[in-house]
Amino acid sequence: MASTGKGRTLVADKRYAGSPGGSASGGGRSSGGGSGGGAARRKPSPRPAAKRRPAPRGHGLITRFVLFLWRIFWSLVWRVCAIGAMILGCAVLYFYVQLPPVSALIDGRARGSVTMLDANDAVFAWRGETFGGLVTPKTVSPNLLHAVIATEDKRFYQHFGVSPRGIISAVAINLRAGRGAFEGNGGSTITQQTAKLLCLGVAYDPKQWKSESAYEDDCRSGGLTRKIKEVPYAIAMEVKYTKDEILTVYFSRAYLGAGTRGFEAAAQRYFGKSAANLSPAEAAMLAGLLKAPSKYAPTNNLQRAQDRAAVIIGLMQDQGYLTKAEADEALAHPAVLSGAAAQNAGGAFADWVMESTPSYLAKDTTEDVIIKTTLDPRLQKAAEDALTAVFTTKLKEGSNAQAAIVVMSADGAVRAMVGGRNLPQAGNFNRATQALRQTGSSFKPFVYAAALDLGWSPMDYVDDSPLTINIKGSGPWTPENYDHQFKGIITIAQAMKESRNIPAVKISEAVGRKAVRAVAQGFGISTDLAQGPALALGASEATLLEMTGAYAGILNGGSSVTPYGLRELSLKGEADPLIGAGGGIGERVISETAAKELTWMMTQVVQSGTGGRAKLGDRPVAGKTGTTSEARDAWFIGFTADYVTGVWMGYDNNTPLKGVTGGGLPAEIWHEVMTRVEDGLPITDLPMIVPEPKAPPVTEPKAPPPDTNQDPISSIIEDLLGKGN
Repeated sequence: MASTGKGRTLVADKRYAGSPGGSASGGGRSSGGGSGGGAARRKPSPRPAAKRRPAPRGHGLITRFVLFLWRIFWSLVWRVCAIGAMILGCAVLYFYVQLPPVSALIDGRARGSVTMLDANDAVFAWRGETFGGLVTPKTVSPNLLHAVIATEDKRFYQHFGVSPRGIISAVAINLRAGRGAFEGNGGSTITQQTAKLLCLGVAYDPKQWKSESAYEDDCRSGGLTRKIKEVPYAIAMEVKYTKDEILTVYFSRAYLGAGTRGFEAAAQRYFGKSAANLSPAEAAMLAGLLKAPSKYAPTNNLQRAQDRAAVIIGLMQDQGYLTKAEADEALAHPAVLSGAAAQNAGGAFADWVMESTPSYLAKDTTEDVIIKTTLDPRLQKAAEDALTAVFTTKLKEGSNAQAAIVVMSADGAVRAMVGGRNLPQAGNFNRATQALRQTGSSFKPFVYAAALDLGWSPMDYVDDSPLTINIKGSGPWTPENYDHQFKGIITIAQAMKESRNIPAVKISEAVGRKAVRAVAQGFGISTDLAQGPALALGASEATLLEMTGAYAGILNGGSSVTPYGLRELSLKGEADPLIGAGGGIGERVISETAAKELTWMMTQVVQSGTGGRAKLGDRPVAGKTGTTSEARDAWFIGFTADYVTGVWMGYDNNTPLKGVTGGGLPAEIWHEVMTRVEDGLPITDLPMIVPEPKAPPVTEPKAPPPDTNQDPISSIIEDLLGKGN
């Protein structure tokens, strides 16, 4: 061992990090020799380690504070998420337990529907809410399935009832448009839309909502609260049902305008075909209704519906459901309405049938009802076309004059009805059945019917000379003829033919107003008839339907008729009808002889009297004109052996017609209607009796007594009328 000369032992230096050059003993240098006498080698001292700059005191505090806040935030987030997940899970479970089988969700209507069939048993009108039946993704046309998916929810088969991406996109669109976040586009999936259709499981309660419409408005309401409620309900549906079952409910319950519920009803309503047979263009049009059923209903605006369908065809192409060639074909040939939907035939007629049917089987029905009616679509079109033709060619542009038409058979079966011209301010008022108007001279046949039924002859004479009657409480009343002339002694037939007022009043007074009222009421004029002598001149009011039905009684030989449009009513799917025909021929009013004589008198009105414009060539026509005071109403009602047709013209606000009488435009409208109605039908003679002529009276007729409302005696009649033998 090496040692010093003084006997001290030499040891190697010990180095410590952080104590450079130091030894165990703290000495500075050591030296010595080995046993071999050589000097010990000294190791170099290590380089001092670099000194660390201490971190600023403030930076460490900020970091620790941020980390502290982050730990608090994360702790809150996962707790909130956990609580939210539990609440969502409970809500989903709550709705899941309540959801019924799919079969119970297909038809959720509170009201039923009324489907009307015409005389050929073809559908022409619908009322109420039509339900076409259950449809599934497998039973509808693939075009329809693809159109709905492409339009409403292209990720339907990927999401679980809710699409966060869709909601965020919708919120962005709404905000850019200046709306509230949840106003307008909602970003709802098909599942969420179905949840709305089900009103989130809330059933309709008439005690809670004023109407079914108010209930549905509440179901369709938007906003954040509604969205929050939709989420667990939609997820519960996804858990409970398959995707196809959700689509089945959606396809079957969606409201698609014009009173249709479900795509089957809409396909039948608009296109007259099943939802299984829809073309791409038709499917796109129906899918377009989902956004706004009333706005895009093709029965309201076909062009707007076609434009909306074009957008959807583009979406179907973009998503690969249609090739470019198929899309081009669909755009080149847009969907069009079925015949019944395009014509909207018999609207006024259908409304009248609904009004005349018991409400529990019509407007308030909870069942699906089928009504077979008397409507003849050929005659309906004839009436509509005739009215359009006359008003287009005969009236100045912008005229607000109105008109109504009724065509019926002799037994009262209504074959066609036009309730008015289609003007912006016209509304749904049915002028054929609801408008009570003064009848004017069209009432005179009832006066002559009363006389003929008492045994008078069309060839009897009456004095057309000035007349004044003192009316108790009103004073003297002096009627005038339309031409302000007097013709003296003329036959009753001539008085009728020329629609002379004074003879009509004299005959009414002679036979008694009571008898005249009895005839008019017997033929179906139900309103309160005038009590004074002006009764004979049509001072009373009646509807066009009543007047046409009364003339039908003349055609059928003198028996009353009750106008009717319902042939048979039954519940959908049941063979046995609940109700039969609602009208027909009733009791006899005048004798058959009187009816046939009156018919002959009315033919003279057309052949050489005031109704000349109604002539139909060689076809026998009987009728009567009517014009009220100041020409506020103008009528022509007439018949052939086949049909009775009534025409009324006037203004809704009672403005006088300018230059219009019953023998003018109303007779022309009648002619246009019947020319079309009788087209192709064989000419048939009218049932009438041509009277034997009589010699004129020898004596000069005397003026009538002031009050002749009592049953006349023969001497008064002879003096009053100048009746010959």
